[in-house]
Amino acid sequence: MRILTLPGWQGSPATHWQSRWERLCGHRRVEQHDWLQPRRGDWMARLEEVLLAQPSPALLVAHSLGCQLVAAWAAHSRHTARVHAALLVAPPDTERPDMPPQLHTWRPIVRTRLPFRATVVASSDDPYCTTERAAEMAQAWGALLVPAGPLGHLNADSGLGDWPQGLALLHDLQHD
Repeated sequence: MRILTLPGWQGSPATHWQSRWERLCGHRRVEQHDWLQPRRGDWMARLEEVLLAQPSPALLVAHSLGCQLVAAWAAHSRHTARVHAALLVAPPDTERPDMPPQLHTWRPIVRTRLPFRATVVASSDDPYCTTERAAEMAQAWGALLVPAGPLGHLNADSGLGDWPQGLALLHDLQHD
């Protein structure tokens, strides 16, 4: 099964668990045209293009804005059967008033139930999303919510390394 990583705004640096998984496990990153000025429609079109390039099902591994990408794409695509499941890590609350203007095109948050299995992983001290908002998104998306404890934005600054707990969640989604 193809495993596609969907980084958030500004991409994922080499020390981020997504980048480490790409090197360790051979996951493929969905490269976006513009990581700094992310436009929801452009990102959705790119994800659709990558998913349609091969007939095999994909498991999506999204971080931050990548989570919002999965929700927005799934609500509009006719090709959601191409996705086996999704691991959605640290979804940001793009409706917060303090979000950078570059992320305003990601409003409102798409709250349509996902047509495939999904797990949302949320940190109790994520600076971009409260635990309550993450739980609301998980519920709207029909996803299992997994609390991660106080790990910030679950990014390179969180010191997760290869993040074996995340790999275990991915394994569960892949083999269910």
